[in-house]
Amino acid sequence: MNRFLFGIFPYLCLAVFVVGHVWRYRYDKFGWTTRSSQLYEDRLLRIGSPLFHFGMLGVVGGHIIGLLIPQRWTDAIGLSRDAYHALALVGGIPAGVMAVVGLLILVYRRRTTGPVFSATTTNDKAMYLVLGAVIMLGIWNTIAGSWLQFGGHYNYRDGVSPWFRSIFEFRPDVELMAQAPIGFQVHAILAFLLFAMWPFTRLVHVFSAPIGYLNRPYVVYRSRDVRPGGGSRAPQRGWDKPSLRS
Repeated sequence: MNRFLFGIFPYLCLAVFVVGHVWRYRYDKFGWTTRSSQLYEDRLLRIGSPLFHFGMLGVVGGHIIGLLIPQRWTDAIGLSRDAYHALALVGGIPAGVMAVVGLLILVYRRRTTGPVFSATTTNDKAMYLVLGAVIMLGIWNTIAGSWLQFGGHYNYRDGVSPWFRSIFEFRPDVELMAQAPIGFQVHAILAFLLFAMWPFTRLVHVFSAPIGYLNRPYVVYRSRDVRPGGGSRAPQRGWDKPSLRS
């Protein structure tokens, strides 16, 4: 089971992640969107969306540092393990709380606003549950691993991080995750499950950037053609084709 969960399951999820995005982009380009619902309700959206997105930026940034940067690199610059875990608490907990609060507001808005709820697919509902569980487990692991330390001392940068990097080196070290606390194991499994669900939910908009706005034509607005001195002729509308004058 450990070999399947930590040695095979991640590759299955990553394969679905890649192939699913290619498939959806080819056959569902018009569905490659968040299905914006701002027209139906914007008060809660203005609060929840910034909280969630800025919180997730902090969460993703913390994972990049913790999982992809080897511990020996931070040791080489003089950042001790205790100092690193203190930074993880100071930076990771607020970011995680922001993401959770923002997600709760967005889910509440989506559930209580009829048209917005009607535009929510079953896949998106399942994605919200998995995403919320991943964030909550991440917060708990940060607190427990750095503060409570599971009754001892577990440094995920000695176990989870090398295992995560070994996946992309195509030699997954299953034993590293098999020895990790259950909270980290469940967090990793749900995170990869979220990657597998990603192409089939509104999360695809993460890979959409408004690059076209950089080179699109200018939108020219013309004022009404109001002639001085008045007259009986009605002023011309700005979007009408200008009449030929002799």
